[in-house]
Amino acid sequence: MTAHVEVLDLVARLKAAEEAFVLATVVRTVSVTAAKAGAKAIIRPDGTIVAGWIGGGCARGAVLKAAREALADGEPRMVSVQPENLLAELGVTPGESRDGVRFAKNMCPSKGTMDIFVEPVLPHPSLVILGASPVAVSLAAQARQLGYHVTVAAPSADLFVTPDADVLIDGFQPAHLNEARRFVVVSTQGKGDEAALRAAVAIDAAYHAFVGSRRKMAALREKLVAEGVAAEAIDRIKAPAGLDLGAITPEEIAMSILAEITIERRRGQRGELPA
Repeated sequence: MTAHVEVLDLVARLKAAEEAFVLATVVRTVSVTAAKAGAKAIIRPDGTIVAGWIGGGCARGAVLKAAREALADGEPRMVSVQPENLLAELGVTPGESRDGVRFAKNMCPSKGTMDIFVEPVLPHPSLVILGASPVAVSLAAQARQLGYHVTVAAPSADLFVTPDADVLIDGFQPAHLNEARRFVVVSTQGKGDEAALRAAVAIDAAYHAFVGSRRKMAALREKLVAEGVAAEAIDRIKAPAGLDLGAITPEEIAMSILAEITIERRRGQRGELPA
């Protein structure tokens, strides 16, 4: 098995495991360089190159910096490592970006040029649903169609159908959750509300919501605070969950919740729309 095939095999395994990483690919070389076009490497979030090779120290620093930034914002970038005299001819300084290309200085004796494409591969956004209500079941099915990694946690005795989920947990205590951006929805609708809310506030997430009225949430808040749950943690939970679309059916309520999650998920990813 060639190194190239080994890299692609690891890419497939990391994707299946919902792990974040960067795939760096040398797309062009000029003059003498250690790595040639087509060389690939897999970089983990901690900066470790776990497979492949894209050259020595001449490009490593610039690529690792670009990898960290790519994992942070989810955007790919191109890095061009060139000797100082060529950068001067282009009128750019090391670290400067132009037309989508980040330039870096090659300080190695080879004085070659390498262009490296740095591509972040991020796990699917994670939707954690606590509860087995009809809204929960519909929410899981719709979220899967939108590319979420779905975890449903509910007592098995409460399940009237098997939800369409990547992970199904008996009870309200999700075990291992992937390191993706998380969204948490409590949709117990009367069956284990307090236990599910207590579990929900313990999950680090970009969004917490409760399928229920403001009045019901206020009553549950009072009980949970009396039991020692931090008020500020409970107050992060949006209730009722979802946008006010006039939804009535479980499917419509699930759609309104996903619409609200989409706003949070995509916040800052689109520029201002023209007037």
